[in-house]
Amino acid sequence: MNYKKNTLNFIIHKLATIIIFFIIFASAKGNDLDDNSHSPIQISDTWAAADSLGRKLPDYDTAGAPRDDKYVAIFYWTWHGSRHANPGYVNIDQVIRQHHDAINDYNHPVWEKYKGFNNHWSEPLFGHYRTTDPWVLRKHAEMLSDAGVDIVVFDCTNGSFTWKESYDILGETWMQARKDGVKTPQFAFLCPFGPVENSLESVSKIYNDIYKTGRFKDLWFYWKGKPLIMAYPDNIPEPMRSFFTFRPGQPGYKCGPQRKDDWSWLEVYPQNGYVEYEPGKFEMVSVGVAQNATDKLVPAAMNSKDQVYGRSYTNKNGFSNQPGAVLQGLNFQEQWDRALQIDPELIFVTGWNEWVAGRFENWQGTPNAFPDQFNMEYSRDIEPVKAEIGDNYYYQLTGNIRKFKGVHRQSQASKYHTIKIDGNFSDWQDISMEYCDHKGDTMHRSHKGYGNLFYTNSSGRNDITNLKVANDKKYIYFYSRCAKTITQSTDSNWMMIFIDIDRNLNTGWHGYDFLLNRKRVGSNKLSVEKNMNNLWSWNEISSAEFAVNGNELEICVPLNNLGLPNSDLELEFKWADNIKGDGDIMDFYLSGDTAPLGRFNYIYSFSAVD
Repeated sequence: MNYKKNTLNFIIHKLATIIIFFIIFASAKGNDLDDNSHSPIQISDTWAAADSLGRKLPDYDTAGAPRDDKYVAIFYWTWHGSRHANPGYVNIDQVIRQHHDAINDYNHPVWEKYKGFNNHWSEPLFGHYRTTDPWVLRKHAEMLSDAGVDIVVFDCTNGSFTWKESYDILGETWMQARKDGVKTPQFAFLCPFGPVENSLESVSKIYNDIYKTGRFKDLWFYWKGKPLIMAYPDNIPEPMRSFFTFRPGQPGYKCGPQRKDDWSWLEVYPQNGYVEYEPGKFEMVSVGVAQNATDKLVPAAMNSKDQVYGRSYTNKNGFSNQPGAVLQGLNFQEQWDRALQIDPELIFVTGWNEWVAGRFENWQGTPNAFPDQFNMEYSRDIEPVKAEIGDNYYYQLTGNIRKFKGVHRQSQASKYHTIKIDGNFSDWQDISMEYCDHKGDTMHRSHKGYGNLFYTNSSGRNDITNLKVANDKKYIYFYSRCAKTITQSTDSNWMMIFIDIDRNLNTGWHGYDFLLNRKRVGSNKLSVEKNMNNLWSWNEISSAEFAVNGNELEICVPLNNLGLPNSDLELEFKWADNIKGDGDIMDFYLSGDTAPLGRFNYIYSFSAVD
């Protein structure tokens, strides 16, 4: 035996192990390293946001570190296509507010225009859209991605309808979004409730059209090693039966699991765990915004005369009559608290965008019955709406997903950097920490909606993709890169920055204390405005230097003009191009490009290291 050679090999092996360990440790502990070079991309779970009630999203300190073995699915409806959307529509919530006596009167004159299943409980923020509208589908991909949703589950529970015209366009739109860097959810299908002929037909159509041919493969969601399908395997022949992981889906309501492999998509509190793979450990739990159920009956019509478990209902306190209770998501939160207590592998949320309010002369003992959706209180959609609840449920969803899945630690800059505003941008190469916005989100809209509606939106202009921030002891610097050459700086509402210097929602317009670049004040100067009276009212207090060249833009603002210290600081900010600028915060979803989307903000944190 060559002891010297073995000893040398041993030393080399140990040194290599130490080096590898150090690299892994440094990578894992990157958020604890100095300066901002350790975290080149700021992802969405580090963004800040607060809803209209001032409820802030959890951060690392409250949600903990990421848990990669947790998943969130959401019920998604692709049925807003030509079959449902051609006739006219009625906004049920508006009808009931004006004609309360029509709630349980099937023959009330107000329903004469009602056409079966072509009406909504309220109007979505994006209008009465069809799910063949790529502009809407792209927005959904970004919003669900930003919220942390991993899977959308298409509702194919009615007959043998699979809504191919919609999922084809969704698949194409989301595949392109993935090429643009959007981490879109993956998809699965929920088929009819039982091993019936309709279920066999639906599974066969889906398998032959998508899975057998390999279409949209990057969007397939796998569960236990195979693509997931929420269908009954009992009457499914080979090779389909071996191809999928089957999880039969039911609205469990109060009955709990009925077989060893089934999943629930809606239950009354306290929900059950489904598929117990170890004692006390479950694959999934369902969470609902509301439930079409009462103490006496499940399922029940949403407009039953008995108390339905609406958005303002909890098992603990019953129905809340407090003004504005519907904005709080009391039912939704109680269900989330239960799911978080069980801590399954996957949480299934109902739902995103059902909208359709089907009406029957009599159903489950309720005259003029609306089984699934009725009005703002008695509905289950999370997608933002043109009504009082707005986008509250979207951020409530996001906050609870963070509690379930954890978040990344917020990065912090620790070195002063001085940037020369000359349109050269070479100084920014030393700033490796970047904030990213979705590429490709300035696409224009031109598509039919329900009935005779037609939606257009050509406000998308500068596609913001990458952002940076730096500061020295005198200035703070902002940088933006767009996908293509930035338009003329004389354009209206051009490349503005909203800044919240104190992270306090009680100061400024929705917390934003300053607005940069609402107007030009010189060839290389832009306005610095301070908010007045927490309204959409801005007072110009100074100017800031800027330079633009090609697809890059840089801005320099004196710290004292923003009331910022020259040492440790923390602020929130967002960029916006070609928004309407009319004081409606919901326009951050609709016009131009906002980075990040909606109420989300990036956080810039700086603490100097001597």
